[in-house]
Amino acid sequence: MPAAFSPAASPAAVTAATAVTAPAAAPFAASARAAPVPRFRGRIGRDARSGHYAVPRRYRLHLAPSCPESLQLAVVHGLLDLGDTLPVTPLPAVPDAPGGGHRALAALYEASWHQHPGPAVAPVLSDDWTGTIVSTHTPDILRDLARRFGGHGPDLYPAGAEEAVDTLGRLCARAVRPAATATTRADGLAELLGALEVWDRRLAVRPYLLGDAPSLADVETWAALLAPAIPPRPLDTLGADAAAYGHVWAYARRLTADPAFGGHLPPDARAALDAGWPPAPRVRAARG
Repeated sequence: MPAAFSPAASPAAVTAATAVTAPAAAPFAASARAAPVPRFRGRIGRDARSGHYAVPRRYRLHLAPSCPESLQLAVVHGLLDLGDTLPVTPLPAVPDAPGGGHRALAALYEASWHQHPGPAVAPVLSDDWTGTIVSTHTPDILRDLARRFGGHGPDLYPAGAEEAVDTLGRLCARAVRPAATATTRADGLAELLGALEVWDRRLAVRPYLLGDAPSLADVETWAALLAPAIPPRPLDTLGADAAAYGHVWAYARRLTADPAFGGHLPPDARAALDAGWPPAPRVRAARG
């Protein structure tokens, strides 16, 4: 487990959450920022002809514990048992450069893009052979880790289910994450309710979004469900409507109690969960 990500909250502490109330600490607040358009979109290919191909200890993840996207990557890195294959460099929890960037990443960004104009933000997948960035686009990195470095854990991006995984990932991107920002909150609430409906229906009949085993869809959805704890809190605006999706919140607390997921949460996020996030389940009446 990366040193920057702390041990899990106890199941008792996680299940103590009983209401949608403002937490004492705001998870991920230090890294809350409008996501920039990814400038680096390299992919890990099948073999040497692709330029970037899967080689043990060639690549490195740079992760910040207060960053929701870093949280996703930390979970997948752990589930796939990549500690000896793909090193992780932990970054400070609080960005220490303008624009939510990290000074430790500045040289890497400069080596990859001369006079790079934007902040040196996490997460980053870098190439130790060339000293440059492969990708800063989390969805691509997640899928490359699962597809090119899998084999030591669950099949997180199973063949034949790629479209379902990607559809659920896009649901997170357009519903939960935009709703967590002030500029899109009003427009995002309807999308958010629609996403909760989709997740709740699926989780009413299966333990994970695609069936009996976790996938990238679960990693992305779980992180997205935690991310709205960043003020402004859109689920507070929904009030009882959000708390009604009991299957979703039972699932969120179950994954948070699992060290493979919740074990990567920073202390401030665990404190917020202890203070009442996510909302307690109130299972809705059966739907026809």
